[in-house]
Amino acid sequence: MNNFIPEIEPTPVFKNRRCRWLVKIIAFKLTYMPFLLTLIVAYAVDYFYAIATLLISYLITGIVRAYIRNNSIPKQQLEYTYTAEAIAAWYLYRTHCFGDQE
Repeated sequence: MNNFIPEIEPTPVFKNRRCRWLVKIIAFKLTYMPFLLTLIVAYAVDYFYAIATLLISYLITGIVRAYIRNNSIPKQQLEYTYTAEAIAAWYLYRTHCFGDQE
């Protein structure tokens, strides 16, 4: 039997202030953007459109979150659950701040 357990890479931690702020901003947008859009639409237009905006933006945010998660987290670790901040850290580590974590 092959009892090989793959090594789990830790979530990247950035030392650079700019990358840490980018992680916080992306995590905030992944978490609270549907609610902010709903409040803006409720104030500007109507509550019916606000509810529709909430449902559609929640769906779109989930799709974006899944796309970012599947493209940035290593394939062996996709079965684990990650917070919005961890997904943002992996995304920035793979695309933008890959040399700034040290």
